[in-house]
Amino acid sequence: MSSSEFLSRRSFLGLMAGSGAALAAGCTVRPLYQANSMAPTAASTLEGAVSIDEVRTRYGQEVRNHLIFSFNRGQGQPASARYKLVLGVSSSTASSATIQTTRRDSEPTSSMQTLTGTYVLTEIATGQIVARGRRSVTASFDVSRQEYSAGRARLNAEDRAARELAELIRLAITQQVEQK
Repeated sequence: MSSSEFLSRRSFLGLMAGSGAALAAGCTVRPLYQANSMAPTAASTLEGAVSIDEVRTRYGQEVRNHLIFSFNRGQGQPASARYKLVLGVSSSTASSATIQTTRRDSEPTSSMQTLTGTYVLTEIATGQIVARGRRSVTASFDVSRQEYSAGRARLNAEDRAARELAELIRLAITQQVEQK
């Protein structure tokens, strides 16, 4: 390889790296929690400003606890909230597969736990609805022959779905508030 070929190859690679850097610099993706910004983001506006109403079920309480933690950065319910979140959570279980041959054929070996959450975020001072929606999450679990194991697996699936549902609701609310 001659020195001129080496230099032209080297300059070509340099040109390609420079082009890639220029393309990456033009990216307009903005992080949800943007630090050092002049304008506050929706996430920072909602931080420590959302009070979440009580729910009546265990899985609803799991979703509520995750939302309280994520909206208020682990500080619990705010003393003087700007927004009120009304949350409704329902649960359903459905069999998804029957594969066993040693048990009765009608007993499922795999099931799906679905949590569906509805939410309404209202500004307390004006009573205006700021965000509303409905989200669903499904988590699968194995059904064991042992009753305790099967029940525990269902509860674990419920907990996983509650964690994911809370995150989906938080992101949806943040996006809706940011659009307004």
